Amino acid sequence: MLASATRGRPARVTRWLHSYLVQAAHAAVRVKNSYLTSLYHRLAGWRGAKRAIVAVAHRILIAAYHMLIQREPFHDLGATYLDERNATKVVNRLTRRIERLGYQVTVQPQAAIAP
Repeated sequence: MLASATRGRPARVTRWLHSYLVQAAHAAVRVKNSYLTSLYHRLAGWRGAKRAIVAVAHRILIAAYHMLIQREPFHDLGATYLDERNATKVVNRLTRRIERLGYQVTVQPQAAIAP
């Protein structure tokens, strides 16, 4: 693992692996509409940019491990995966935020769009 659970510092990982993973994380964050980009922006807001990059590097390491063990190609979850996983929490948080600005909000599900 890249981060120690108790101290918040990098664990005993060789320096070259750590630097390569962080470099890969910087590149992965620049890809539009990807899971790693949305993860970075989600974490960078409250943890800071450097810690968010290390977290993305850790996710890359986990993904590489699973790809090697399961012998499957990488499958990107998409930029909206984290929002879709907790859709009701996102709707409630945004509703409260709009109401704090002085607006009244009524949330209704959107009708299914015909192809």
